[in-house]
Amino acid sequence: MGDGKAMINVIYEDNHLLVVEKPINIPVQADDSGDLDFLTILKNYLKEKYDKPGNVYLGLVHRLDRPVGGVMVFAKTSKAAKRLSKQIQKNEMKKIYYAVIEGKVQDSGSFIDKLEKDHKTNMTFVSENGKEAELSYTLSGFINGLSLVRIKLKTGRSHQIRVQFSSRKMPLYGDQRYNKKAEKAQIALFAKSLDLKHPVTKEIMHFELPLPERYPFTLFKSE
Repeated sequence: MGDGKAMINVIYEDNHLLVVEKPINIPVQADDSGDLDFLTILKNYLKEKYDKPGNVYLGLVHRLDRPVGGVMVFAKTSKAAKRLSKQIQKNEMKKIYYAVIEGKVQDSGSFIDKLEKDHKTNMTFVSENGKEAELSYTLSGFINGLSLVRIKLKTGRSHQIRVQFSSRKMPLYGDQRYNKKAEKAQIALFAKSLDLKHPVTKEIMHFELPLPERYPFTLFKSE
């Protein structure tokens, strides 16, 4: 895997922010797998780019599941990290995901559940003791028994999108964790866009990526 430099697609960078495309199947931060993680890859990138001695600061303010790719923002200063985290807490950072769902979903809808995480199994489930999770979605296309949906997250619970759809018998394509019948394939979930307020200039910034060039996203080419 090397040092991961080839995996870095920088969307935007200044003195305060680093906005990048997270590749699929890489953990955001170090985990039990011992595999090279994205945070380390990015710190190495900054260390080399700016010829910095010692440790490089890079603040992790939100996460994506290991198999999921898409837009992520990291903070290059502790002040930026604090301000971005506050935006997330106040639901001011807008995250749009696209997913391919097995079967036909309604034209639009919203889900509210209480979700709880089992840290031993790294699985999330609907539970009265859980934390509130909310999302809304719209149907963007339906082909070959698969629905492309645009999802707006209002909360950011672990595995939220995957569990909220699978618990309604609408599993994500390729999600072997929450769908025992899923075929062995890459999960069809992608963090497509992110809107945030710049932590220093206060400017509203929009970052977006095209849908991945892989099946089943390629079925919906016109999107």
